[in-house]
Amino acid sequence: MFKIDSLFALEILDSRGRPTVLTRCRLKSGIEASASVPSGASTGTAEALELRDGDRARYRGLGCRKAVANVNGELNKKLAGQVFESQSALDRAMLELDGTPNKARLGANAILSVSLAFARACALEKKVPLYKHFNDVLREVDPKAPAAARLPRLTVNLFSGGKHAGGQVSIQDILLVPSAAKTIDESLAAVFAVYQYAAEFCLSKYNMRPLKADEGGLAPPFESIEAAFKCAIESMLKAGLEPGRDMCLAVDVASSHFYQDGRYFLDGPSLDSAGMISRLKFWTETYPIVSIEDGLSEDDWANWPALRNAIVGRALVLGDDFLCTNPTRIKKAIEAKAASALLLKVNQIGTLSEAAEAARLARSDGWQITVSARSGETEDNWLADLAVGFCGDQIKIGSITQSERLAKYNRLLAIEAETRWPVAKMALGS
Repeated sequence: MFKIDSLFALEILDSRGRPTVLTRCRLKSGIEASASVPSGASTGTAEALELRDGDRARYRGLGCRKAVANVNGELNKKLAGQVFESQSALDRAMLELDGTPNKARLGANAILSVSLAFARACALEKKVPLYKHFNDVLREVDPKAPAAARLPRLTVNLFSGGKHAGGQVSIQDILLVPSAAKTIDESLAAVFAVYQYAAEFCLSKYNMRPLKADEGGLAPPFESIEAAFKCAIESMLKAGLEPGRDMCLAVDVASSHFYQDGRYFLDGPSLDSAGMISRLKFWTETYPIVSIEDGLSEDDWANWPALRNAIVGRALVLGDDFLCTNPTRIKKAIEAKAASALLLKVNQIGTLSEAAEAARLARSDGWQITVSARSGETEDNWLADLAVGFCGDQIKIGSITQSERLAKYNRLLAIEAETRWPVAKMALGS
């Protein structure tokens, strides 16, 4: 049982210099903890709603003073002094207070900041690591979930385009997957080697410094997507790594952003859904790609099953905007056999216990789970603990630059040193 003494929120800035919310939760025992929430640039239409101020004269309308006021006002007034037996009990209380299907009244950023700060305070009161408490939250929602005993495999941004960069290429990210590494330490060393060769390529080919996208990926002006793939492969080889054995690729296509009137405007002539699926299948047959994220638009429901059938056994069909960590959409995708993996972003749904339910549903159909950061992050490192506690197969943090990304990688290194747990087995293409 955990009794909240007080809640206090503050508007802070994320990694893009945009406002977000930090909340401190103080328990009656005197234990207190804080947590800050991320924000996405590439957002799905079914995501829980961040509450923004809308005042164009301040942060171009992106301010979070209303969300902060909701924590310091209504949420503090209603929750302070109450005893909650679990994370789910707190989250249910906030959902009832909000009263909307997408958290639009109080704001998903306000609600999630309280959910996370409460979880961190509870872990401190229990005197357990945060990943252990997150595992307890998962197993509370899903009694069949295993105890945490492994670390997620890394998927690390190498090249970025789309909304994460300047649109140099249409797709959003090409990521490195250190497939042969047995530890987080080995994984980061292998990624570093490839990243450095890719950065040198940017200088020699385009005479440019390694200018970086929102999540730290390199963003050179490739003449085509295939040129980006080939550069990634060449960088692996220069690093002494065998593509497909030592290092693989994952692709965040983010197709919704170049989908219009039933056509995909990728590069070259526009494609219908069948043509887009053929293009994706060609990529998986040509390059060591083990995961395709949002290969079709979030609205192209009729064709997702065909995409899964086309690349099953070779690459994961990973849903981000398509699923929005939303249990309703996940159920629909399971029934349609439209995906084989969930990209889990807690702020897409807005509370920890709802994210745990999304994970439960994904596991019920044998899906893999990639726990993901957002393009707008903070130096808070709770995501690393969440990926471990929720037994994530992969984690997607961003590149190996920028403090808001490194905070999570460094936390994974600390958990690895503490637990000596292995990295999840390589099964991305299943």
